[in-house]
Amino acid sequence: MRPFTIDVPQADLDDLRQRLLQSRLFDSDLPRAAGVPTGSLRELVTYWAEKFDWRAAERRLNELPQFQADVTTEHGDFSLHFVHARGKGPHPMPLLFTHGWPGSFWEVHKILGPLTDPAAHGGDPADAFDVVAPSLPGYGFSPHPGRPGVDPRAIADAFHALMTRTLGYPRYVAQGGDWGSLVTTALARDHGGSNEQGVAAIHLNMFAGPYLPSGEPSPAEQSYLDKQQAWQAAEGGYAHIQGTKPLTLGHALADSPAGLAAWIVEKFQTWSDCDGDVERVFSKDDLLTHIMLYWLGGTISTSIRLYHEFDYEQVLGSEPITTPTAFAAFTHEFSTAPREVVARAFDLERYTEFDSGGHFAALEKPVELVEDIRAAFRPHRR
Repeated sequence: MRPFTIDVPQADLDDLRQRLLQSRLFDSDLPRAAGVPTGSLRELVTYWAEKFDWRAAERRLNELPQFQADVTTEHGDFSLHFVHARGKGPHPMPLLFTHGWPGSFWEVHKILGPLTDPAAHGGDPADAFDVVAPSLPGYGFSPHPGRPGVDPRAIADAFHALMTRTLGYPRYVAQGGDWGSLVTTALARDHGGSNEQGVAAIHLNMFAGPYLPSGEPSPAEQSYLDKQQAWQAAEGGYAHIQGTKPLTLGHALADSPAGLAAWIVEKFQTWSDCDGDVERVFSKDDLLTHIMLYWLGGTISTSIRLYHEFDYEQVLGSEPITTPTAFAAFTHEFSTAPREVVARAFDLERYTEFDSGGHFAALEKPVELVEDIRAAFRPHRR
């Protein structure tokens, strides 16, 4: 385990600026539903080239205590980048926080302080956590191992090794959304433990469970299935192309920062609770910080490879998860599910509905998410 500091060579920033200035954007009369409008993208690209201060963003990122460590599992060797912040309280509980796509470890920054030092944020120090927030392999500063089979289940094994062997946490809890939900579910399936060791409980803000309804679905189940089918038809094309042709798409996005920005910003625009105006929720600096972590690390192609590696049945199976589970249902999350659906798939202890918030819960609704995490894991403290 070794400390890690982000320090991007100036030559990389100079190259990026030249590419941005040479962007070839086109005008279109297509509606916002067809993607990021050209005017919005042109404004963002101009801001990126002329005003965005990467060094200021780099300093903010480096305020997080970051490390790298090598772990070995039955799936091979992994080099993992992660944030590790110690809690300030009588008995901090270890918490593994896993991000998704197109997010990054930076998703943890708004909730890190309240989780690790609740007293400083108006909370009870008894609710303190030791927080570990890794970059998924192939994302940010966790290089992809360069071999097939790096799916959520393999990642879960690597993260479990990080928590138990590298950091010395025999018993911990885990939280995730997007790919983080799948990794956390795999952790619960493969490493759910007793009161003494393993994953004691999980908290999810996206549903990705072993849901295979038998017989006639209930009205709530049918509504959920219809909603998911409609969403996939309207918005799911990205996952299909990333799952089937990640190499082809990766070449295009890795070569064009404007193209990368369009591909990523569209997801923040569509998946968040922003009513189509992404800057109601995320500033340009917020968006560009996430985008830069893909551009500077050259990881967009390896990040979308995860869609190609994923096999639903192999990762999630068909049997219910027996590890205690809490679920936060944010109203604009595209893959939320009614209580009875989640309860069929998990040992559901807590189900909380929120009347706002979308896919990026830790960024959009940090206060609400923190309180729900605290409440969900209180019964599992020792």
